[in-house]
Amino acid sequence: MQSALLALGDIRDWSCWDLGAHYGLYSVALARRVGSIGQVGAFEPNPLSFRRLAYHRRLNRLTQLKLFQMATSDRSESAELYTYGKLESTTTHLRYDGETAQAACRPILIESVRLDELIADGRLQLPDLVKIDIEGHAHRAIEGIAETLARKLPVFILAFHGNPEAATVRQILAQWGYRSRPIGHASPDAPVGDFLFTPPG
Repeated sequence: MQSALLALGDIRDWSCWDLGAHYGLYSVALARRVGSIGQVGAFEPNPLSFRRLAYHRRLNRLTQLKLFQMATSDRSESAELYTYGKLESTTTHLRYDGETAQAACRPILIESVRLDELIADGRLQLPDLVKIDIEGHAHRAIEGIAETLARKLPVFILAFHGNPEAATVRQILAQWGYRSRPIGHASPDAPVGDFLFTPPG
């Protein structure tokens, strides 16, 4: 994923979204690259990860990095973040379809947001690049930007964690004419792995 981001070249003044920002590894790097005129919107619902993300923003004095302690989805509502073990885990996630919380799960109440609403409210700019790594829920996040896609087609860098995430994302983006290729060693149609999706033109 890092090599794919670097291969984008000069992204000064771009608007980038980092969905599943964790501690801000990519958010901070993108904010430095887009410069003071650009913008990076970083989304992280895990409260521990968000605190560290906010610390890294302050440490690097990145006013162009906007932080949102929210999950991204197809609806704006209160939701549960499922956690197994410590909050430091990178596998905290919104509930999967049909998933039942096991005894070891400690759900945390969070907010999810449909990104089209943040665009409509002027809290976020239309994106040139969207990076998504949200533990199997990329399809829900993309379903929440239908109005955005009608206005602008960004580059997507996605981490797939299985079906139906991968199949649904491919179906939606194919309707807009996107081309995809794996990043790394995944096969082109694999349900797991990192992928670059580029718009037509």
